[in-house]
Amino acid sequence: MKFENLMLHSLFAACLLVCVLTLGAMISAPSYAPASVASANHVTATQPAG
Repeated sequence: MKFENLMLHSLFAACLLVCVLTLGAMISAPSYAPASVASANHVTATQPAG
């Protein structure tokens, strides 16, 4: 019983660590718009509607 309990606690700690690292990487990663999106926004912003 002690071995199974130790394995479950280790698995929980490993999963928690992976989740925290993944969340931290997503939050701290810079987000850059691709060049095609940036140029499309520029075209729609500079042309008059209609």
